[in-house]
Amino acid sequence: MATPPTASLPTPTPPPKSRTLLAAILVVFVVIVVAVAGLYVAKVGPFAATKSTPTQQSAGFTLGQVVTFQYTGNFNCSPSLVSFYPSATAAAASTGCEVGAANQNTFPDQIPEWLLIPAFAGMSVFGLGSLGASARGFAMVGNAALPPDCGAGGTPTACVDHPTNLYSPTFATIEQFTNASTGYGGLPEGVLPVPAHDQLVNTSPNTPNVEWGTIVVLVFDPNIFPDRATGACTASTPSNLSSATGNCLTSLAALERAVGTHSSAVVGANGGNPGNPVWKALGGGGPQVLVLADPSVSEINNLNSNLYIPFSTQPGAPSSFPT
Repeated sequence: MATPPTASLPTPTPPPKSRTLLAAILVVFVVIVVAVAGLYVAKVGPFAATKSTPTQQSAGFTLGQVVTFQYTGNFNCSPSLVSFYPSATAAAASTGCEVGAANQNTFPDQIPEWLLIPAFAGMSVFGLGSLGASARGFAMVGNAALPPDCGAGGTPTACVDHPTNLYSPTFATIEQFTNASTGYGGLPEGVLPVPAHDQLVNTSPNTPNVEWGTIVVLVFDPNIFPDRATGACTASTPSNLSSATGNCLTSLAALERAVGTHSSAVVGANGGNPGNPVWKALGGGGPQVLVLADPSVSEINNLNSNLYIPFSTQPGAPSSFPT
């Protein structure tokens, strides 16, 4: 039987030198990218984790002490924004949450919560870098970041179960004062991120889960804005008061006093040229704090927002704070 002929395979043609060089360059490039990515994760991994998996806790104050807020569900903005402001249809496309009006009976079992906005820090309270905020969402006072209980909406330090944006005719007034032709950050006029804020309630440190109705407070005296971890206030601005920090905002009683207290620290912190546009847009002067839509002590428990946030409270500060 004849042996079948052996098939001969063609000899492969070596790739051109230019193609070999290109392949080598691509390999080196991939190695560099992988190495840089590893370095990036090592450097900013905690930042990314904080942004994608925020804690379910934050801090606040009640009866002169620091407590932990344990969030239990999604925020609710009710009734609708347009039920209060029918012409604000453009704003309603960006947020359903507002400041300036409220139905006091939306949740019969709600308990008031006061959001203490460090308005003496100017427009930086809104967390936008273009308005002077830190990259992490903190307001800036001079060259120093001011870390509150909750950073501004949409930033890495924002509290969970909070909306990203709010609408308010007060925000529109401030924007118009600064000659903004449109809203900041590409938002409709009157819509801005939830301002950075501390949080105040007036209940037992151990309060079970409930819907908390929000009351927005603009703080113009830096001497009474409490440290989020200790509750202490620092006399950072000269004041004509016998105790510059006497109304440190860790209790409702202190807030009630601050509504009717005038301090030279307010003018010192917000006046001058160009000064604080938030303070100037709202008329300047005035007391240590301004409770929007509820300027008197008798109205201080009236909700001024349609924002409700469910949480419980427990004694002591949380184990860590956003940084």
